[in-house]
Amino acid sequence: QVQLVESGGGLVQAGGSLRLSCAASGDTFSLYAMGWFRQPPGKEREFVATIARSGGSTAYADSVKGRFSISRDNAKNTVYLQMNNLKPEDTAVYYCAAKITLGSGYYLRPQDFGSWGQGTQVTVSS
Repeated sequence: QVQLVESGGGLVQAGGSLRLSCAASGDTFSLYAMGWFRQPPGKEREFVATIARSGGSTAYADSVKGRFSISRDNAKNTVYLQMNNLKPEDTAVYYCAAKITLGSGYYLRPQDFGSWGQGTQVTVSS
């Protein structure tokens, strides 16, 4: 099982940007499709973005499309989430997740992912 550690969260004003990183260790990173999820205060965990093993395919929640970008560097065992034009409703704990797969696609559901990081807090002030 891969171990995941997120970083890059913090407090930012509305309209600002943050880049989250998720460093993987303990297994071959390129075997994993990756995802970012978030859990706003008092709400369920929700899908944000996902990327296939090769980085060739990505998908986004409608709420972040056009503002967030997911990418990965398999040489550095890291997946990123670039967040631009942040809004107060983006406030949440952000988690990265990994799913081992031999396929070339991506995954959208939390239950698809077997490994999770501890989360990093993102707070957007108005």
